[in-house]
Amino acid sequence: MIIVICLPAFCADQTEEKSVIAVVRKFFDSMAARDPEANRAVSVPEGRVIGVAPNRTTNISQEEFAVRLGTTKAAYLERMWNPNVLIHGSIANVWADYDFHLDGNFTHCGIDSFSLVRSGGAWKVAGIVYTVEMTGCAPSPLDK
Repeated sequence: MIIVICLPAFCADQTEEKSVIAVVRKFFDSMAARDPEANRAVSVPEGRVIGVAPNRTTNISQEEFAVRLGTTKAAYLERMWNPNVLIHGSIANVWADYDFHLDGNFTHCGIDSFSLVRSGGAWKVAGIVYTVEMTGCAPSPLDK
């Protein structure tokens, strides 16, 4: 018989990882809801959102991103899987595969890299860099 014991340091790390991932998911939820206030609640307004596509790079503030959410009529769905989470003190990074759907149609996939900071006891998205890949997208494990 094997007894599994949750060591305090290990359990705390898992809890922090879950907290960090939950903030990224809330960011995605704010996109799907087109809710700028929900987006601002989990973001640092001075942070950046940088998209790297084959022939262009976009670079806007997180505040500008939130404003755009409130004006779009399109339905956004972004999903991530296999997140790798690194945490050191009050900074964290989430690196994950993702796919993006616009108005119910798949448009692209890539890698999301979220940087987070602990501010006032809560994790906040400090910045995002993501790739935009139109071809070579593997099927999402979320579709199974």
